[in-house]
Amino acid sequence: MSNQEQLNEIRPYRAIHRRKSRQIFVGNVAIGGDSPISVQSMTNTPTIDVQATIRQVNECAELGAELMRISVPDKESAEALKQIIPHCLVPIIADIHFHYRRAIEAAEAGAKCLRINPGNIGSDEKVREVVKAAKDYGCAIRIGVNAGSLEADLLNKYRTPTPEALVESAQRHIRILEDNDFFNLKISVKASDVFLAVAGYRALAQVCDYPLHIGITEAGSLAAGTVKSAIGLGTLLWEGIGDTMRVSLSADPKEEVKVAYQILKSLGLRHRGVNLISCPSCARQAFDVVKTVEEVERRVAHIKKPLTISILGCVVNGLGEAAHTQIGITGGGGGRHNVYMNGKPDHKVTSEELVDHIVTLIEEEAKKNGA
Repeated sequence: MSNQEQLNEIRPYRAIHRRKSRQIFVGNVAIGGDSPISVQSMTNTPTIDVQATIRQVNECAELGAELMRISVPDKESAEALKQIIPHCLVPIIADIHFHYRRAIEAAEAGAKCLRINPGNIGSDEKVREVVKAAKDYGCAIRIGVNAGSLEADLLNKYRTPTPEALVESAQRHIRILEDNDFFNLKISVKASDVFLAVAGYRALAQVCDYPLHIGITEAGSLAAGTVKSAIGLGTLLWEGIGDTMRVSLSADPKEEVKVAYQILKSLGLRHRGVNLISCPSCARQAFDVVKTVEEVERRVAHIKKPLTISILGCVVNGLGEAAHTQIGITGGGGGRHNVYMNGKPDHKVTSEELVDHIVTLIEEEAKKNGA
């Protein structure tokens, strides 16, 4: 039994029961079923800038992105994919909107998933050609419904984007693919409004068993978008809805990956990297907590193995937190601070040595655990 399963057994209020969905593969990444909730992001470089796009994909992959999406707005971008994909560490999803030829070219270039709404790309014949390319080249398809680009007849019917409109649009596109004998698909019903997105995903989860890609689209800046995404995606994940996710921020794509993992770690759904428990600091702090945490977090960002560390400025809550972490620091008097290892008092460290000492302990603990 894993640590998380033991924790769920001891503390049943922590258990999250995921919606049962069928499993598909995007390249070598399993989506749905009992596979982990995968994290993805999207490049914001011009796709024709091959080196910049490769660099951005792989920087995100190093931080834990398991899938990356690249926009393919024109033929030049489709040609660039041929040079990009062989150098990427993770499977690539090609973002296609209206031109069916771009989807075919992306599949031929090696994309492992096509983000496309089949109802938007024209005739039945064009849809059949895209489906054939997806089958021939082993591509999945993501149906990407968005409140900002619903079909005109649905807007006329519902007067405004509603959960019902999002789900009806998704079902319409699903039927098109199923009628073409294609089932290797996942679906999203995104909106920038948290309430609309959550309601849409809840309704969709009731009417199909395809894997769901969850996201709050156009969430905003790093701070505002993080809060919005944490509320919306956190709600869905807590309810067991979601098989793969993207946090959409007006920021460096690497930040999207970091925030996604923080959301998953907060819910106990993924355990990757250092989980820092730290106090907001107050007049009782015996060292500069804010600067210490910022510096430690920056210097241990490369650690992939899950470790939980507590850094608290005084003993009020510090002892309790240290009892449940692998490494715990609590502020002490005279510039000497208490270090706890696996919940037990171990030694002291001075303020001057504090950051370097914490980083060394974390790196040593990670090595011990095979990081």
